[in-house]
Amino acid sequence: MKNNKYVLTYGDAFVDYIATNTTNTSFNRHLGGATVNVAAGVSRLGIPSSFITITGDDETSTFVRNELVREGVDLTHAITMPEKRVSGVYIHLTPEFDRVFASYVNETPDLQVTEKQLNAKSFEQASGFHFCSGTLFHPEARATTRKAIELSKEHNVICSYDVNIRPLRWESEGHCRQIVMKFLPTADIIKLTTEELAFLMKTDSLEEGIERLSGNAIPLVFVTDGENGTYAVFQDQTIHVPVTPVQPVDTTGAGDAFMAGIIRHVYLNGFPTTQQEVIECADFGNRMGALCATKAGALTAMPRIEEMTDGREV
Repeated sequence: MKNNKYVLTYGDAFVDYIATNTTNTSFNRHLGGATVNVAAGVSRLGIPSSFITITGDDETSTFVRNELVREGVDLTHAITMPEKRVSGVYIHLTPEFDRVFASYVNETPDLQVTEKQLNAKSFEQASGFHFCSGTLFHPEARATTRKAIELSKEHNVICSYDVNIRPLRWESEGHCRQIVMKFLPTADIIKLTTEELAFLMKTDSLEEGIERLSGNAIPLVFVTDGENGTYAVFQDQTIHVPVTPVQPVDTTGAGDAFMAGIIRHVYLNGFPTTQQEVIECADFGNRMGALCATKAGALTAMPRIEEMTDGREV
């Protein structure tokens, strides 16, 4: 990616309401959402980050915007619509103190960033554009995502796509699979987990899943596999990049941290052209995800550049 530009991320901002104890009667409020985590994660790594989203004018939306600004994320291209209400996710604690998804609240699902609200000039100054499947299940957001991809292509902006499937947000598994796969060939970089690969390709075989995925002619694919590291698919070759083992505390934001690491590496070094460059890129992503998993929370656990470099340049 080109220096002196920013990374554009498009998606929904959420508020995570996380129970403070196992009675699940009181909650702490945190900024959340996969694309939010990536936008903030990129910023924490010292890369200019701008977020395209829609919020309202109520107190919750103000909280979201203030938190994003506090993370150093630019909101120049974000939309404010008074009647919009930011979605909320309620997370309960089990007696064993494990976090479980309890409920999802979205009062205004049809209020989305529209194609016409996208600022074409914002892509002229972008180095990368990132999105997740969270903007694909709603027709309006899906059309906006497609338009954003078109603008990225027009301005030679590297496009990354984290599959990040959330089945409960889709009307059916079949519809989810169809739409998510339709967007695979639009991106330069794809990231998905081994579970998501199995779901999309309808096979439990990693090798067969990668082979089927390769038919989409994606320049660079990262298949993450937790403690087993990452499988990078590049120029018809599959490269296993191991990760240093850690004692996980909470893996909630590990995938988003991985993605932020990939984006940073490509921003600073350009799109990989050799297997060694792919390995270095995946290794940085692996280390980001692993470090994130050693702390509780998602965005709160997102590593900062100082933690990743120990004062060294990378």
